[in-house]
Amino acid sequence: MKKSFLIGNVPIGDGSVTVQSMTNTPTYDVEKTSEQIAKLAEAGADIVRVSVPDTESAEAIKYLVQKSPVPLVGDIHFSSKSALIAIENGIHKIRVNPGNMKEKEIREIVKKCIEYDIPIRVGINKGSAGLKSPEELARLTYDSAKKIEDMGWDKLVLAVKTSNVSETVTAYRKLASLCDYPLHVGLTEAGTAQSGEIKSAIAIGSLLLDGIGNTVRVSLSGNPVQEVYAAQKILRAVGIDKRFVEVIACPTCARTCFPVDEVAKSIEEATKFIKKPIKIAVMGCVVNGLGEAGDADFGVAGGKDHSLIFRNGQKLKTVPNDAILQELLRLTEEF
Repeated sequence: MKKSFLIGNVPIGDGSVTVQSMTNTPTYDVEKTSEQIAKLAEAGADIVRVSVPDTESAEAIKYLVQKSPVPLVGDIHFSSKSALIAIENGIHKIRVNPGNMKEKEIREIVKKCIEYDIPIRVGINKGSAGLKSPEELARLTYDSAKKIEDMGWDKLVLAVKTSNVSETVTAYRKLASLCDYPLHVGLTEAGTAQSGEIKSAIAIGSLLLDGIGNTVRVSLSGNPVQEVYAAQKILRAVGIDKRFVEVIACPTCARTCFPVDEVAKSIEEATKFIKKPIKIAVMGCVVNGLGEAGDADFGVAGGKDHSLIFRNGQKLKTVPNDAILQELLRLTEEF
């Protein structure tokens, strides 16, 4: 059984999977950083990480925590001083890379975390560790966590990241076999939105389907809000998050008589804020519509001028093609 504890008011290790992201504004700029934290929380982030590279950023933590609607994690590299200030100012979790700090500094941070009851994420990336194999990366991370545990603290979250899908999956599988700590899962330096989402979906999705991972971050270049949306899509695709409107749509062929893609996208956009498990099918023709989408709550099987609206595999009514979207949205509201 995984160790479990709270990050602020958010449980980790309890069987749920939380979504994280990280701000890219200067942390000392309280106004801009608070604004970005609020946008990430609104998009669905459960936890947000901020970089704490210097004393000025560490001092800003007290104001960011006051304004933040979600728990904050302080990302620490090289400077134990910044970590100690951030902890005193109310940060909810500290992330350290033991490879970038002396053991004496790690001990100072651990002592302060024990005093303030602050969990630590031990995050080691392949690039910073200079290791050749994912197994070595997993072992190093576990050994680093064991040293902290020997210092008297076991509220730890572990992460082993590379920018390679296969290496990341192998490293996390190895780490999961070594320990019972909650795991923060993701690729590092995944890339831009399009390629990074695909790589992250394969890596994170594979691990989640194995039952590995307690909190996830999709690391993308650009607007971090996109990371949150991408992570949500992964959780939904693997069946962890069921509180959404799922729109399925056929790939279309020569039998298609109405704009399937246009209707499906319009429904997705109109229902994206609904937190209910609803499945809507948009099928391009009547040949396979009812059969292939029989498990949908309702949907449409397209015809040349009129299309069939169905519910739970049963015929409901026929409507003109220009009324399909309106009828499906009406049914969604009723549902």
